Amino acid sequence: MTHLFRIKPRMAKYSIVVPFHNEEENVTVLYARLKQVMEQLGESFELVLVDDGSSDRTYKLLEEIAAVDSRVLVVKLRRNFGQTSALAAGFDHASGEFILAMDGDLQHDPNDIPAFLEKLDEGYDVVSGWRKERIDNFLMRRIPSRCANWLMARLSGVDIHDFGTTFKAYRREVIQNIPLYGQMHRFIPALASWYGASICEIPIRNVNRERGKSHYGIGRTMGVFFDLMTIRFLLKYLNRPLHFFGGVGLLSILGGSGIAFYLVMFKLFNPHINTLDHHGPWFVVGSVLIVAGVQLLALGLLGELQVRQYYTGQQPASYIVERVVRLASADEHSLLPDRRDGSF
Repeated sequence: MTHLFRIKPRMAKYSIVVPFHNEEENVTVLYARLKQVMEQLGESFELVLVDDGSSDRTYKLLEEIAAVDSRVLVVKLRRNFGQTSALAAGFDHASGEFILAMDGDLQHDPNDIPAFLEKLDEGYDVVSGWRKERIDNFLMRRIPSRCANWLMARLSGVDIHDFGTTFKAYRREVIQNIPLYGQMHRFIPALASWYGASICEIPIRNVNRERGKSHYGIGRTMGVFFDLMTIRFLLKYLNRPLHFFGGVGLLSILGGSGIAFYLVMFKLFNPHINTLDHHGPWFVVGSVLIVAGVQLLALGLLGELQVRQYYTGQQPASYIVERVVRLASADEHSLLPDRRDGSF
């Protein structure tokens, strides 16, 4: 019988999660900088480096790093799932008490990490980076970003200036309670506030990309406004979708019923007049309002069923892992049998 083995998981105080997509020019430089900063802290740490379906040498370089440093865990995804899913994969594989996320393009300075960790030590659950002095394009990036951040702050009630940056730090129990999919990584502070997390913001350096090509564009910025609508709905009606759809549906039914009542009264008091000839459009409007209201009520009930399934069922991951690579350290040579047939 074939036996599978797994290494006992290492527990670290800090986990640094970094997603990469075609960043072969930045991988080794970022690793060296992260290693230098984290070693100076004098605490246990791990680097969880996620390859999000890169088509260049990114994974090869990550694998080489993991082969010489047991504090590095490399997670390779089968294809490019996007930044949110790559972050979710990193969070799921991180073992640290505190988890920090950042981009892999060197636009986030590892020297800012101690400031994040200091705020976590003060008791905050989420520490968000604020690109206070932005250096990117004013018209294409800064203006849309400022508008989106202002709207997000108003809609979520979380008073921070920069929702868009990946550079954030979290307590483990907070980030692992937040389901991530789509492009929801931008709105983790808003989602965390829904769970009652304490949130603060610190200024971070915003540096120019040194190497490689940016994966961001104006089209990606425009998509944020659609995500804002989703977040507003999630924050207010996540657990009670019937209150939203049911309310609109009830108003629609009442409006349609009012029109129908008027048409019935008109016919009763004017039996010799063809109602459709005089009030045909109102007949159509009333019918549509009633039908639409019933459909919205049904949609709300279906939403309630989905909420129930969400809280009682097992949620699938938004990514697929191809392999996980980590060098066993000296204290990890004891292996545990993991037999799929259930025997011991």
